[in-house]
Amino acid sequence: MATEAQIKAVRKYEKENMKRVTFMFNLKKDADILNRLESVPSKAGYIKALIRADIARQQNESSN
Repeated sequence: MATEAQIKAVRKYEKENMKRVTFMFNLKKDADILNRLESVPSKAGYIKALIRADIARQQNESSN
């Protein structure tokens, strides 16, 4: 179990360096998305990779 000091340090780090983003999905309309997210080992990693690919695609389009 973490000590109170460790918990405080983690909270401080998260406050200064992290941002939480949440999504709500409709179970019927977004079932395809939910199924895909359930199939990947890391939801956050998968979403980040998709966003970074989109950013790179847009940068390539704007430079052409």
